[in-house]
Amino acid sequence: MALKVGATKNLNIWPPMNLQRNLALNPPPKLFNFKPSATPPIRKTLRICRCSLVNEQQQQEEQQASFTEQEKQLIDALIGIQGRGRSASPQQLNDVERAVQVLEGQEGVPDPTSSDLIEGRWQLMFTTRPGTASPIQAAASINDGQRILFQFDRAAFTFKFLPFKVPYPVPFRLLGDEAKGWLDTTYLSHSGNLRISRGNKGTTFVLQKNTDHRQKLLAAISTGTGVREAIDEFISLSKSVTNDEPVLLEGEWQMIWSSQIETDSWLENAGNGLMGSQIVKNRQMKFVVNILPGIRFSMIGKFVKSGPKTYDITMDDAALIGGPFGYPLEMETKINLELLYSDDKIRISRGYNNILFVHLRTGGSK
Repeated sequence: MALKVGATKNLNIWPPMNLQRNLALNPPPKLFNFKPSATPPIRKTLRICRCSLVNEQQQQEEQQASFTEQEKQLIDALIGIQGRGRSASPQQLNDVERAVQVLEGQEGVPDPTSSDLIEGRWQLMFTTRPGTASPIQAAASINDGQRILFQFDRAAFTFKFLPFKVPYPVPFRLLGDEAKGWLDTTYLSHSGNLRISRGNKGTTFVLQKNTDHRQKLLAAISTGTGVREAIDEFISLSKSVTNDEPVLLEGEWQMIWSSQIETDSWLENAGNGLMGSQIVKNRQMKFVVNILPGIRFSMIGKFVKSGPKTYDITMDDAALIGGPFGYPLEMETKINLELLYSDDKIRISRGYNNILFVHLRTGGSK
């Protein structure tokens, strides 16, 4: 944390010179006898801030260690899936289902519904039927150590800008058996942070108590609130976990956020990497932007590593492509790319005109 002290300029303007001379000859009496403290208050403040940051880092490391390797594979499969599964591609759905099956085959907490670990507030991260997720309260009872019987009773929407809840317009009590169901807990982690459940209609649910720091960052980007703060916290916590230098990994990377709003010229946006996706392969980078159905912008260039975490990129082969035909464009863009963070799923960088970018890996090998 940096403590900024405003600088005072033009100290000789006030008081006037004659008043300064009088004050020097006749100093005012001392009304209070202040003694300097052995430890200035500013040092105490900085020590408290530093301890707070250390505690956050320790909590993050403990949270990361609470997931097993198989659980981390499921979390990795969930990274980049927005809307609790609404935006998932067929490949992402397969990856999630495969990771879920692996955990269901593992030995989780026996009789999970009888364990104290199942208590608490769970956040729904993924479901195979995202359109059915609703803010419903249900009266529940435990049938055995794995199954929970429930009956929908009432529901309401909660909005931050309203001081009251908005009732959910469904008469559950009139639906009878249609409002009843059951939920099997097929896996509960020994840390109590991850739960997998399957419903009576075949729906799979993945829930978490504590979210991964990457999930918190993507949640901030999805809502569009506090993104810069989330990025700063994410990078700070990541540095405390590992000191490895970030590497520009091959694959297809979709831009999901930038610190600069796009300009009016889509061609300028596309040529500077402010939209679309990037494909990194064989020391080449390619910008791809889908303009209209069947028409896309493509720009290819080369990059060389210029520092521990910086790359010099020259993009000079641009074209408009429609089907098998291409129309070349005279364009050139030079970018000094600084990697702030990179893993198999997320890349945070500072690129053209010092703009901050967040890219999500959607395809490619390690």
